[in-house]
Amino acid sequence: MTTATENPDVVLFSATLTPHRSLSRGGFIALMGFFGAVSFVAGMVFLLMGAWPVLGFLGLDVALIWWAFRVNFKRGNASEHVWVTPSEIRLRRVSHRGHVVEWAFNPLWVRLDQKIDPEFGVERLTLVSHGRRVSVASFLGAEEKESFAKALLAALQAARRGPTYNPL
Repeated sequence: MTTATENPDVVLFSATLTPHRSLSRGGFIALMGFFGAVSFVAGMVFLLMGAWPVLGFLGLDVALIWWAFRVNFKRGNASEHVWVTPSEIRLRRVSHRGHVVEWAFNPLWVRLDQKIDPEFGVERLTLVSHGRRVSVASFLGAEEKESFAKALLAALQAARRGPTYNPL
């Protein structure tokens, strides 16, 4: 067993944050099948009534809905990784396109700012150090941001206390 005195880079806190997606791939296929079937049946009704251009517009509607969901699923690939050790706090953000940006802060100097709305709760979390401001956990809900902020603040306080030595 290693202690913080033996290894100063022991991880005090680690979190991987991803956007919430309530629709699974199977649900997406079922939903698109439903939209496609309804549009096809409605299009056939309009075609039999002589309004043939409506069939094309209903097909276009299904194509646009499919495209919007595909974009939404692509954006779900974004993530944020946060690590706190006694010597640094590291934030690694991966965009939905795969672009990676990393920030490193000294936990002794970093501050977690919270923008709190009395009606909606925590709206924004920002890591602040030496004039740099980096937003964190932007795609979480208010309750999730509050829980994340409590855990991150506890880890930052543990990092500021430094390693503990227990000779027993």
